[in-house]
Amino acid sequence: MILALETSCDETACALVGDDGRILSNVVASQAELHARYGGVVPEVASRRHLELVSPVVRDALDEAGTSLDDVSRVAVTQGPGLIGALLVGLQAAKAVAWSRRLPLVPVDHLYGHVASLFLEPNPLEPPFLCLLASGGHTMLLDVKEHSRWDVLGTTLDDAAGEAFDKGARLLGLGYPGGAAIDRLAREGDGEALSFPVARLDGLDFSFSGVKTALLYAVRDLGDEVDERRADLAASYQRAIVRALVERTASPRTPSCVRDSRARSLRRWSCARTTPR
Repeated sequence: MILALETSCDETACALVGDDGRILSNVVASQAELHARYGGVVPEVASRRHLELVSPVVRDALDEAGTSLDDVSRVAVTQGPGLIGALLVGLQAAKAVAWSRRLPLVPVDHLYGHVASLFLEPNPLEPPFLCLLASGGHTMLLDVKEHSRWDVLGTTLDDAAGEAFDKGARLLGLGYPGGAAIDRLAREGDGEALSFPVARLDGLDFSFSGVKTALLYAVRDLGDEVDERRADLAASYQRAIVRALVERTASPRTPSCVRDSRARSLRRWSCARTTPR
C-alpha cells in the first residue's frame, strides 16, 4: 500500500492507494478561503497552513482507509514543480514517515502524477492515448506512449489556462479561485454574446495572453455596463478558453498514433474537469 502526500500549492492532500491501483482514501484540505482575501495564493501563507494541516490530513486518510502505518509499504510525495516552501513541507513530512518506518521514499513529478492518475481504478486507461493536462499553472498536450513515457506535443507559450481563469476572474471582480467563480457566473450568461479570440499558432502549442487582454479591453469599453454584462463576459471568456483547449486536442495535426484514442481521452477529460483542481 502506498501513502502519498501532495502539497505543491494550496491544497494539503494525502491518499492511500492499494497495489492493485484502487484508491482506498483521498483526503484534501483546501486553502481557497484563506487565500481569497489576497486574490491568489500567497506562498508563505500556504506553507504555514500546510504545516498545520499535514499531520491531521495523514491521520484522516489512514482512518478513512481503515488502516495504519503498519500496512504502508512505501511513501510517495510530490517533489515539484510547485511552490518551494509548500513542497518542502510535504517532502519533510514524507521523509519523516519513511525514515521512522524504514520505508522506501518515492519522489513524484507533479505533472507525471496527473498523468498517472489516469491509470488508477475504477476506470484505468491503457496507453497509448492523448492526454490534455490543464491544471493550475500547466497546460500541455501529451502523447502518452507507455505508463512511464510520453512526448510533449504542445505546451503554453505564456499563461496556462488556469492562470488565465484566475486573472480573468480578477478583472471581473469575482475573487479567487477564479475558475470556479467564472464557471458559476457563466451559467447565467450567453457564451456567444461577445467574441473573444482563440490564438492560432503553428503546431499544437497554446496561448492565452490574447484572450486575457481582450477581456481587459472589453471590461474597459463597457464602462458602467460591466455589472449588467458580467455574466455574458464570464460565459464568453470561458467559452474561448475551452475552445482553445478542445481545438488543440482535436486537431488533425496530432500524430496518427494517438488519434484513435482521442475520443476516449476527451470523454475522460470532460469527466475529470468537473472535479476540483
